[in-house]
Amino acid sequence: MSKPFRFKKFTVHQDRCAMKVGTDGVLLGAWVSLAFNPNSILDIGAGTGIIALQMAQRSNATTIDAVELDNDAFEQCTENFEVSPWNDRLFCYHASIQEFASEMDCRYDLIVSNPPFHSEATKTRNVSRDRARFTESLPFLHLVVCAHTLLTDCGRFGVIMPTAAAQEFESLAHEKHLHLIRVCEVRGTPQSTSKRVLMEFSKTPSTTPIKETLIIETARHAYTPEYRELVQDFYLKL
Repeated sequence: MSKPFRFKKFTVHQDRCAMKVGTDGVLLGAWVSLAFNPNSILDIGAGTGIIALQMAQRSNATTIDAVELDNDAFEQCTENFEVSPWNDRLFCYHASIQEFASEMDCRYDLIVSNPPFHSEATKTRNVSRDRARFTESLPFLHLVVCAHTLLTDCGRFGVIMPTAAAQEFESLAHEKHLHLIRVCEVRGTPQSTSKRVLMEFSKTPSTTPIKETLIIETARHAYTPEYRELVQDFYLKL
């Protein structure tokens, strides 16, 4: 059984979730901009609810919703919300994002997602884990279309994904009138190539997206000042 992951201000139970707390989700939850003071936030494919919980810690948004298709993950996400200090602002819906977008009339100032991105070739026999990991359970096109539908006119859409998929995702987003305004390449060390990309989109075009680079460590567990500053409000040991 997976042990709960304890952060500075909340705990994430993850024994029923196929995908456990990982660096990707925490990075997105720490990196996405809240400078425009969003009042409503949506986490698509919430899993444990980690990103939504980070949004609750970082923001004063009165509404922070999450959508999760997998039943076990939905129940665990709901549990994590209920035992958090912000349970009056957090709510998880059990649905696909396509169903949610077609049935709900609400719009959000900020939408975040750490979408599945593995390919068919590496499937396992664990249905819940495969659903959490594989793009066919939430194709990029469906994610982009639903994000555009659910976003307010001045809203932002933040995602994290493999560097190899970033250009495809950006092109799909552009076709659906979501424009890249901020991008960050994430590298494990100064010598390594980028494996992840953080991206932020808006319905309003930007002439030149803000480009950033984040290096996580210079040696094993020797974290860079930039990484520490980004995640220090969350991890207990930083």
